[in-house]
Amino acid sequence: MKMGYKKLYLDDIRTPKTEGWDIVRSYEDFVAYILLNGVPDEVSFDHDLSREHINYFFNNGGHENPPNPQETEFNEKTGYDAAKWLCNYCLKNELPIPEWNVHSANPVGKENISSLLKNYEKKLNQ
Repeated sequence: MKMGYKKLYLDDIRTPKTEGWDIVRSYEDFVAYILLNGVPDEVSFDHDLSREHINYFFNNGGHENPPNPQETEFNEKTGYDAAKWLCNYCLKNELPIPEWNVHSANPVGKENISSLLKNYEKKLNQ
């Protein structure tokens, strides 16, 4: 890993399996981290960042028939909201999107974040 390489892990509960990650537990912490430290070189996203998101996932089918989190209004922001904020921030500040991955256990939330970031990258490369 390069010297000074910054990695940001967004997850309300889990910790990364490898060392070297800065951990933020909420959308608000994610935004504050980037505003204070700049865009990291790599981001790993979780989708469900609160009990509200996890309850919605399991109460509406869970892994058997996962619901689409985009179809509800949450009080708390999700990892998708964080990814959307990051895209807007990078666009506004003319910055490249960092390397990213999505480690969420929510398959629909994971796909939503991945699709958002892939579409953003595709748009930049046009």
